[in-house]
Amino acid sequence: MGLKRVLIIAGSDSSGGAGLEADQRVLTAHGCYALTATTALTAQNTLGVQDIHVVPTEFVRKQIKAGLGDVGADGVKIGMLASAETVAMVAEELKAHNVHSIILDPVMISTSGSQLLPPNAVKAVREHLLPYTTVLTPNIPEAVLLLRDSGVDVKEPENLHDAIALAKQVHKLGPRHILLKGGHLPLNAQREKPTADADATIVIDILEMDITRAVREACRYVEAGINTSTDLGKGNGPINHFHSLYSLPYAPGHFIDYILERPDVQPLWKAFTEHGFVQKLSIGALPVENFKWYLVQDYLYLVNFARSNALAAYKSHTIDNIAMSAQIVLHIQHEMKLHLDYCASFGLSKEDIESSKESLTCTAYSRYILDIGQSGDWLALQFALAPCLLGYGAIAQRLFHAEESVREGNNYWKWIENYVADDYSAAVKLGSGEKLFT
Repeated sequence: MGLKRVLIIAGSDSSGGAGLEADQRVLTAHGCYALTATTALTAQNTLGVQDIHVVPTEFVRKQIKAGLGDVGADGVKIGMLASAETVAMVAEELKAHNVHSIILDPVMISTSGSQLLPPNAVKAVREHLLPYTTVLTPNIPEAVLLLRDSGVDVKEPENLHDAIALAKQVHKLGPRHILLKGGHLPLNAQREKPTADADATIVIDILEMDITRAVREACRYVEAGINTSTDLGKGNGPINHFHSLYSLPYAPGHFIDYILERPDVQPLWKAFTEHGFVQKLSIGALPVENFKWYLVQDYLYLVNFARSNALAAYKSHTIDNIAMSAQIVLHIQHEMKLHLDYCASFGLSKEDIESSKESLTCTAYSRYILDIGQSGDWLALQFALAPCLLGYGAIAQRLFHAEESVREGNNYWKWIENYVADDYSAAVKLGSGEKLFT
């Protein structure tokens, strides 16, 4: 993909928690190259903004021209613009340089509540920039301000439903996409002290991937930044932008999400979890004899699945991992009892099942796992075991919540319920816990 170049047009935060300073840290954390055009200098700290020095519009123009005319940019992130004249100039320059990826964080009201943009500049943002914006990322007060400036009478949202309605209204002002940040939304549960510029870190990922995945990845990045932040100052301090600055390409605790969302993994995962067998099962259209054959093979597979987890205990070098494998084996025993009860409803006895011949497919898959366990280490065995454990959980959760699934009169619905039950969900969580894949 090459080195991504991002031009940041924003104000400087003297406390280092927001503005150009924070954006450059985010870019560094994501392996991007930052160019800057400084629109304003602020005297501020974690308690608020004391003063703002607006950089002359023509000097900001020179910065933009210098950057885009030489290094260039794959995308532009816009923050505080300070004046109506600067807003109009930025729109003019971005059109002149044919910039397509524009992320606008309309910095109008700071985290501490200070108004950073005069009224005529708010109007200029709405008229000159929103129609060319790829993603608009306002907080709730900024979204309300933009709508009121356009003549729309809107109230402050009180719940998630109101926030969604607010986002839809702002979207009508012209941006291609809107990401409404909920930091100011009233919450019923106790919440932690807000952190400065948690919002701005969301925008960088959007330049590198599709919108949905970018927002998901960016929110995880921000969440980890908040969770690992250190208290600095007496007010709303900065998040930890560098929590993931190591060789791993995912936020801590999200290895499985990272693997399953990889473009080279998604087709295989989809083929597995959305196979025609389970699709027919969800609507009760699967031939009964096919399902009975599966039930027999699944029981025979579970025996070897238990053996594999017992082998994992032997391969372990810590008592915690040994105990975890033992817990999984005990859960498999419980699962097999439920399985036999369910098989009985289809006229299959334990004797019938245990005397059945294992299919070549079942043999190949189960012995593959055991072979990995014999030849590899504990971690290799965990990777071999993971698709089965995670796949059953993912399949059942998707079918259970799918609108097209048929519950009434579906002889197979009990199977789906078994794999969304709390005990199986707990087993999935145990088998994919932080000790395994972080």
